[in-house]
Amino acid sequence: MIGLILEGGASRTVYSCGILDALLDAGIMTDYIIGVSAGAAFGVSYASRQKGRNLKLATEIMPTKKYMGAHHMLRPSNKSYYNLDYAFDEVPNSELPYDYDAFSSYEGIFDAVVTNVETGEAEYIEVPRNDKTWQALRATCALPMLFPEIEINGVKYLDGGIADSIPYKRALEVRCDKLIIILTRPKGYVKQTENATRLSAKAYEKHPRFSEALLTRAERYNTCIQEIEALKQSGKAFVFTPKTTFGVNRLENNGSKLRRLYDYGYNHAEWAMDDLRKYLGKE
Repeated sequence: MIGLILEGGASRTVYSCGILDALLDAGIMTDYIIGVSAGAAFGVSYASRQKGRNLKLATEIMPTKKYMGAHHMLRPSNKSYYNLDYAFDEVPNSELPYDYDAFSSYEGIFDAVVTNVETGEAEYIEVPRNDKTWQALRATCALPMLFPEIEINGVKYLDGGIADSIPYKRALEVRCDKLIIILTRPKGYVKQTENATRLSAKAYEKHPRFSEALLTRAERYNTCIQEIEALKQSGKAFVFTPKTTFGVNRLENNGSKLRRLYDYGYNHAEWAMDDLRKYLGKE
């Protein structure tokens, strides 16, 4: 069973969008998809086989003030850097229609990683095929301080990357024997605990396990990268890692820069396609 693991990274994840479209062009659809944050949010267009949808989102919708900006945090009904109802309701249901029927036809499982605010632990929520307000995606994308907590079935969640940034172990647990892992940080990146993370941990100190998860994230992330590199070297995983992200940060909304990152991802996948087919046994 082939598993696709999608790291988050907000706007940096547009690199992954190029790879996903190249996979669609090559006729490669995996049996299991698990995404974190923007990895999940962009990954659903791969599951519905809508090539080019993410590119249009990145270059035409994300650059608009209606999609993101600090002014959205001032609205009491939103409290997020992103315009949540616009991004997760109006866009997929009107401006850039999502193919729910195609998603329903996807025969595999699509999981989104979320972090339980009370326990600080990762949970894996199968993304519903008929939720047109995308609550699971809102939860996995909910960066502390930039999003409100997202409640699902009475439980409050935030960004899945806090507890499990690159959930390859979950793919192994569900019995995937081939792994395609798409990372969004350049090779050699070492995560540090930033001041913003410390501030977030302070803000959530009433939830000590969640606060601890924030403070230990960098160490756990770096260990995970080492483990993934070992899997790659032993031939147990096929890993896409960008050499550069061209200066694109998580809140980038310059359409030209995002197009460049998308093209880089697409070209990277095309360049690696013969090796990927060999790894998957699809020569």
